[in-house]
Amino acid sequence: MKDFRKLNIWRKAHELAIEVYRATAPFPRDEIYGLTSQIRRASVSIPANIAEGCGRRGDAEFGRFLQIAMGSASELEYHCLLARELGFLKERDSTAINDHIGEVKRMITVLIQKVSEGRQPTES
Repeated sequence: MKDFRKLNIWRKAHELAIEVYRATAPFPRDEIYGLTSQIRRASVSIPANIAEGCGRRGDAEFGRFLQIAMGSASELEYHCLLARELGFLKERDSTAINDHIGEVKRMITVLIQKVSEGRQPTES
């Protein structure tokens, strides 16, 4: 069992979720149960699945949860695109979030490769 709080990828994903919550705060009130909720849930799913994978036994299960986190990152990418095109998400927030998502996805990809090779993720 790994301490997810020590993983750089978890910290980056956690920061992304906080960034998303702040960026979606001014969304229209009538979207609270729609797009706002979807974006927030997808963003939280990324660090949550990394954390859950750390609590599982074995690299295979950890790798599966990393794949789920990657899917959530792609889902978040789409929701943010939609929110931007609907005029809910500011251009600078959209750019910052998309850059952050790209970084998180690259980190997940590297970690999936390490886990599949049987190497331990780096902590720091």
